[in-house]
Amino acid sequence: MTTRHAAVPNLGPALRLLSLGAGVQSTTVLLLACEGTIPRFDAALFADTGWEPRAVYANLERLRVHAEKAGIPVRTVSAGNIRADALDPKHRFVSMPLHTLNPDGTRGLARRQCTGEYKIIPLKKAARELLGYPHPRRVPRGVYAEQAIGISTDEIGRARDSGVRFLRNVFPLLDLGFDRARCLEYLEERGFGETVKSACVGCPFHGNAGWRWVRDNDPQGWAEAVEFDRAIRHGYPHATTQGQQLRGQYFLHRSCQPLDQVDLDTPAKPSTKKHLRLITTDSATGVEEDGDPDGCSPWSCRSGEPVTVTEHGHRERAA
Repeated sequence: MTTRHAAVPNLGPALRLLSLGAGVQSTTVLLLACEGTIPRFDAALFADTGWEPRAVYANLERLRVHAEKAGIPVRTVSAGNIRADALDPKHRFVSMPLHTLNPDGTRGLARRQCTGEYKIIPLKKAARELLGYPHPRRVPRGVYAEQAIGISTDEIGRARDSGVRFLRNVFPLLDLGFDRARCLEYLEERGFGETVKSACVGCPFHGNAGWRWVRDNDPQGWAEAVEFDRAIRHGYPHATTQGQQLRGQYFLHRSCQPLDQVDLDTPAKPSTKKHLRLITTDSATGVEEDGDPDGCSPWSCRSGEPVTVTEHGHRERAA
């Protein structure tokens, strides 16, 4: 790995990295760097949860080949397979934001730890290693990597710092004035018009349009989601084997109905919430459908509690 300069304090970033989700915005950022519109990255890091849509993995491999021609290596980092880990009674419990139906009929949302565990921790660990200071070595004050995050102007409220000194987030799309529509236009012009949203297949934040896309475009992923939804109805296996008292039932769909019984073909009523939508318009009906756009993009989590990770890239507390 060639750095921009030796990791010397106060000389600017030692590395330029891209947090690559292989979705619309981060793909745009990578292509901009390949073209020289923005400075080249020393590496693009894809944090793999092990349960992305197959279309995302296909796009990732295409980007890997494309970026290599521009001298930008695309590297995959991972903390494991989120679906397999959640269903493994022996694996340490990590909470996904499942929808809960309580015994009294009220609904809620489980804690969200998955972003920190499967995205932020492996990205920070990789950054430390590339800087030359793997845990437990301390990164000297003033030595840092600059990390580009694919957040567009219509998502400006999601732009956040990394929370550690050795990694400083920057937002090229904000600097260029790119919104999501401009990103889609840009990708279409360059033959990447089929790029899809990057989010776990079984993400509980999907709206009806998101779930319908999985069902209609990723049959294997849909089957896995239905099986997973059924398996976690009464809690995660690890939690139940540890004797933790679990109340109510757990669901992937916000209606708190079994995923394979939800009517996904009737467009949901437009949300009155002032936020962006995961998939804004149903391609068949043209009707906007509610869906949380945040997905599991690192450093843009709106779970209600902050994702807190130590400087060494290890989980400090549940979030």
